[in-house]
Amino acid sequence: MTLAEPRLKTTPEPEPTGSGGHAAIDPTGEREPVTLDAAGGADPAPTPPESGPDRETADRSDDPGTNVRRWPTRRRDLLVFGAFLLAAFWVTSQIWIDPAGRVASLYSSDPAQVQFFLAHSVRVVLHGEYPFFTDRLNYPDGVNLMANTAILGLGIPMIPVTLLFGPAVSFVVLVTLGLAGTASAWYWVLSRHVVRNPIAAIVGGWFCGFSPALLSHASWHPNIISQFLLPFIVWRVLVLTRTTRPVRDGLILAVLVSYQAFINEEILLFTALACGIFLLAVVAQQPGRWRAAWRPLGTGLLVCALLAVALLAYPLYVQFAGRQAYHGLSDAVRDYGNDLAAFISPGSPTLGGNERANANLAPNYSEENAFFGWGLALLTLGIVIWLRREVLVRALAFTGLFFAILSLGERVSYWNRELFWGPWEWLVKVPLLDAVVPTRFGLITTVVIGVLLAVAVDRAWALETVELRIRRIGVITALAVVLVPLVPLPLKVGPRPPVPDFVTSGHWRQFVGPDQSLVPVPVPAMGHTNGMRWAASTNLDFKIPGGYFLAPRNGNTGDPGRFGGRPSGVSELLDQVSTTGRVLTLTDRERRRSMDELRHWRTAILVLPVRERNAEPLRRTVEQIVGPGRRVDDVWLWDIRTLTAPSS
Repeated sequence: MTLAEPRLKTTPEPEPTGSGGHAAIDPTGEREPVTLDAAGGADPAPTPPESGPDRETADRSDDPGTNVRRWPTRRRDLLVFGAFLLAAFWVTSQIWIDPAGRVASLYSSDPAQVQFFLAHSVRVVLHGEYPFFTDRLNYPDGVNLMANTAILGLGIPMIPVTLLFGPAVSFVVLVTLGLAGTASAWYWVLSRHVVRNPIAAIVGGWFCGFSPALLSHASWHPNIISQFLLPFIVWRVLVLTRTTRPVRDGLILAVLVSYQAFINEEILLFTALACGIFLLAVVAQQPGRWRAAWRPLGTGLLVCALLAVALLAYPLYVQFAGRQAYHGLSDAVRDYGNDLAAFISPGSPTLGGNERANANLAPNYSEENAFFGWGLALLTLGIVIWLRREVLVRALAFTGLFFAILSLGERVSYWNRELFWGPWEWLVKVPLLDAVVPTRFGLITTVVIGVLLAVAVDRAWALETVELRIRRIGVITALAVVLVPLVPLPLKVGPRPPVPDFVTSGHWRQFVGPDQSLVPVPVPAMGHTNGMRWAASTNLDFKIPGGYFLAPRNGNTGDPGRFGGRPSGVSELLDQVSTTGRVLTLTDRERRRSMDELRHWRTAILVLPVRERNAEPLRRTVEQIVGPGRRVDDVWLWDIRTLTAPSS
């Protein structure tokens, strides 16, 4: 008995026969519009071949519910993939104009971090550096990269682009391919395994790849929008419920799972949870399916777990028990949740969105993980009511609602007014879940809605009588009206300062040794990540202190996480000057403490771009610590090697 591959039925079918056969029947005893495969994976409806010489002929639909003459599959697929790629270029068009000189207009920290990690991938392959930890950031303490989503699964394939064009170009390539690839992958799986009508698969793939949630992450988180493996992981999990070769299929799933772990572990966890809840929802409706499904599913998952653990055991050990490991997220993001009003408001990066209206409905503009708008919310409810007899639709509806509730976080709010405590309050300290940002559970609800849209279009297109065709027109019209406000707009960008000529020319090399650091002014931290871009532009040839990353509080391995390394006095002083533009008068104690930190960082030089914001107050403050600087190229330079050299 399978839980996978629902297929459209427009005419009644005889009851499946054979061992374990179980028809998909709703609680009223009426025939479901959709059935799930019978035992052994035999689909009661003929399925066109996936490939081969008869594929193009088979693509002329014999389905009585559609009169559409289909294009040959390969041509149609290429056209769809190309359309999604053009849409992704449209979304990222403003960044493509100048990848190195433009960044998301609201926050610039995450793109700089991603560029640093892309440069790290280059060093892993070309210099044989250790992949899971680096001391080229937060020097000399270092950063646990397995605990910081170092995107090795994306960075290593992008090495040629990074070497030829730089990490800034690699970043925008990843964003573009992430959006297009996610939409294409969902289209492919939906068109082969869920719906018959290609337009239905296109609609579902489009929404899964270009939803308001993914658009909100696109400016900052290519690892989150790169979900092109997830449809295949879900498909292979469902295949395990009917497979006759559970070992082989378990091995395939393990490879997919292991690779996804090096793209984004949080999204992988979401996928596992969603599959589990969906399967439970199906079995709860039709308990008889479990009798035939549990053996192949259990065997396949066991094989998958054994291989995945073998592949991931050491990286996960480094992540959870290695140097600079932390347990639990920073308090700054632990209680990020969706406002109830976010589900009925349009997303900022869409045609119908309003950035100001969304200001208090999401933790920030990079975490708009709901924002479906009134139209789509009502349409989704209508689809569930219309197709409520289908096991598939009921299971999807339960799954989407379950994770929508979890995404509300610890405190449920409506229009930024707290109402009551949410269920996440009981789960926030559960191992693994303590590293989850709850608002991102809305990404699961987004995928559920995308699949429901595909199913609704598929069912509407199959309606045969005149009265039903009128209903079909109504469904398609409602879909168009609802989705037009969600059409994506180009991501908003703003200028960012160029990497100084002092860095790009390699002039810094005559000052900085292999065991010394270059200290950008202000010191790298959240909100001051330009120094990370400098290092990335040189493929991390020099080391920097501080930075934007997650690490244990106070630098003690095993403590709860926080953004940045151990607290730094000189970093806080320079941040205050950079923010206020006022020169600080330092006490003798502050000067001594600052010099101690510079010695701890084994500082060779401090570098302040002449075009840095509030450069003059920063220069005068630094001079109180280490004395006068000198102008070199386009920076102020303080060579303090004699002051920070270890005493003999």
